[in-house]
Amino acid sequence: MSFPEVRLRRLRQSPAVRSLVRETSLEPRQLVLPMFVREGLTTSAEIGSMPGVVQHTMDSLRAAAVEAAEAGVGGVMLFGVPAVRDAQGSGADDPRGILNVATEALAAEVGDALVVQTDLCLDEFTDHGHCGVLAADGSVDNDATLERYIAMALAQARAGSQLLGLSGMMDGQVAVIRAALDAEGFTGTLLLAYAAKYASAFYGPFREAVDSQLKGDRRTYQLDPGNRREGVREAVVDEAEGADVVMVKPAMAFLDVLREVRDAVSIPVWAYQVSGEYAMVEAAAANGWIDRRAAVTESLLSIRRAGADAVLTYWATEAAGWLRDAGR
Repeated sequence: MSFPEVRLRRLRQSPAVRSLVRETSLEPRQLVLPMFVREGLTTSAEIGSMPGVVQHTMDSLRAAAVEAAEAGVGGVMLFGVPAVRDAQGSGADDPRGILNVATEALAAEVGDALVVQTDLCLDEFTDHGHCGVLAADGSVDNDATLERYIAMALAQARAGSQLLGLSGMMDGQVAVIRAALDAEGFTGTLLLAYAAKYASAFYGPFREAVDSQLKGDRRTYQLDPGNRREGVREAVVDEAEGADVVMVKPAMAFLDVLREVRDAVSIPVWAYQVSGEYAMVEAAAANGWIDRRAAVTESLLSIRRAGADAVLTYWATEAAGWLRDAGR
């Protein structure tokens, strides 16, 4: 009989050995919790397509942020849902607008324990649901939108946001926002560029979460899912324009892009495990088709393994608790 010369199974023989040689780790500090706060709510509102995720009141937002901080989560990313929208997204840079008020509150509540981050995009604030202002022909006007982004950036920085998530996919957004922040003295405010953000089918539940008013689609500014090299090019350009971190979104359907972006840039690379990814796992687990905790953990590990330094995930606080308990 011929016996194997190489016995790779020796590295898998016990939990202790497997732990010792594990190549990819997952820690609470590598997780960022996206949170929705809606103007005018008196009680938090469940999001039907995202079981366990809610639109927060100001009070429940504070409580959830404290819970995340206590679990060791690295940051929270805030999305505001205003009561009134208009074509310019005026509520986005209003100092008393819901997102900026919420940012002030969380910066005071948990700003020393984790990184308070804000979504910098107009889609939640416009009555047409696009990420920018519209030209006369109905297209998104790139340069006019940059002016609105500058106003948003300054409002969010003044409210205490430590990191601005530039998710609009407008050309030149990183460069103009960096210049505007520096000119106003906000040289320490971090910029997260959603560099490789794809026009994905996996955003559906998020549209419910922010009560999206979108008419049409975003394919003229978000990336075509068939394009790998273009996503890498976007990340390289954003790094050159002054981004502190770049993002790949969605995560699991674009792990190949994530790996290539990680290899192409020298700054941190994050990934967003989006609403559709969350909803699929929750639905399958609710039907008893998969082990929920194992699937959540494996999905997060796969994103880290592909090259993400941190992951935005709706499971951040829960997963951080699992990791903390496992380490005791």
